[in-house]
Amino acid sequence: MRHKILSITPIKHIDNLVDKLKSLGDLDIIEDPKEKSLFKIIHKYDVIYTNPNKSNIYIGTDLINKATKLKFICTASTGTNHIDKEYAKKKKIKIISLTTDMNTIRKISSTAELAFALTLCALRNIIPSFNSVKRGEWDYTKFIGRQMNYLTIGVVGYGRLGTKYVKYCKSFGAKILVYDPYKNINSNQIVKVDSFKKLLKNSDIISFHVHLNEDTFHMINKKNISSLNKNIIIINTSRGDIIDEKVIINFLKNNKNAKFATDVLEDEINNKKNNKLINFSKKSNQVIITPHIGGMTSEAQKLAYHRVVEKLKYLLRYE
Repeated sequence: MRHKILSITPIKHIDNLVDKLKSLGDLDIIEDPKEKSLFKIIHKYDVIYTNPNKSNIYIGTDLINKATKLKFICTASTGTNHIDKEYAKKKKIKIISLTTDMNTIRKISSTAELAFALTLCALRNIIPSFNSVKRGEWDYTKFIGRQMNYLTIGVVGYGRLGTKYVKYCKSFGAKILVYDPYKNINSNQIVKVDSFKKLLKNSDIISFHVHLNEDTFHMINKKNISSLNKNIIIINTSRGDIIDEKVIINFLKNNKNAKFATDVLEDEINNKKNNKLINFSKKSNQVIITPHIGGMTSEAQKLAYHRVVEKLKYLLRYE
């Protein structure tokens, strides 16, 4: 019996991926389905193929209950906060992701590169200065930036992406502080701090490279926001819920030289249209937002999307 596979993310642009999925079963592609329409058809499928960067669908209790044949949720991502993992496990649905697939994700540097690009954009006021030129202006005085080799950069999380980001910043001569209670760091060019608050107090720029969990939810919050440098630049390419957006918006309003550059939003899947940070960014040059493009390079997509299909193929052998 052939399996029925539903892709709810764009995949036609990735070489050979559609053919590879078709070799495993009958494939349907709905690139951006509405939740209501998905509820009507999901009972037909054994496999969902997804990616959180391009989806408005949370694979939670309601959807899983209607997916009566579902055996696999295949996500071309390291993050899985778009899936109710506990309920899927309860329903004996296997989740295929890249979370622990280190051989593959070590080859992917795209998100760390974006974090560094956002750092430079915020540091040198690249976007507002370009917008000024488009308005017919030519005045550098409003866009005087900072030089990285005079700054201290605090890095939260020294895993795969954090280490790459540190490497980029070191090559520009920055002083590096790292907060990661789970990592040993043997380098005389990096200072490991023993508390998150110490990193907040001593950094000119802070970049987050952590997974979302109970410990990292709202790491920036009401209790610790006052520890930040009033001219701080915060970079977030991890998950939106790591930072309390209401708190950061209020901080930016009160500290006009502070900046926040992010590739992710709080409650990103369910509430992009009403997001307060997006609304604030429309009237403030203190915010840069990109639409979760961290892993979205052709090289990274090819590696990630094909790898999870290979993992699916392996598991389907035992069905």
